[in-house]
Amino acid sequence: MSGISEARQSQSIDHVAAGLVACLPALNRYVERGVAGQLPYPKPPERQLALLRYVAEHDGATVHKAARALLMKPNNVSALVTRLTEAGLLERHQDDTDKRVAHLRVTTKARQRIGEAEDVAARQLVSALRTLTDGDLDALGSALGALEALTRRLRDRAA
Repeated sequence: MSGISEARQSQSIDHVAAGLVACLPALNRYVERGVAGQLPYPKPPERQLALLRYVAEHDGATVHKAARALLMKPNNVSALVTRLTEAGLLERHQDDTDKRVAHLRVTTKARQRIGEAEDVAARQLVSALRTLTDGDLDALGSALGALEALTRRLRDRAA
């Protein structure tokens, strides 16, 4: 009996994994397109937004720390920092003890843009969520904790 329940659990896990692989990127694409279409300025590419969000949450982070956290190469993050600094969205502050190290900070303009993008995304999702049944809403609400736990485990494995 144990072999049967393990096989069912494996099939269930495989089914959930396949569903998430198919659904999550599509969900993200639809939200991102909706955000881009409603902003009064060009939406930065996703990698730039990811860096801005990271630095906004980790004020003073270095390029190397951001690269590790975002699973990117330091030279790619450095190039993004250059572009975002030129656009007035990031600032570099030289380390007091090691002049080769720069600490990153988002500008007020960047904080405003991040907030605007998140507000547009939230409004878009609220509008779509209002069309779902109570059962679907309950299921999504119940799944949030599990999705957050899954995200943490994937982040920890990647680190």
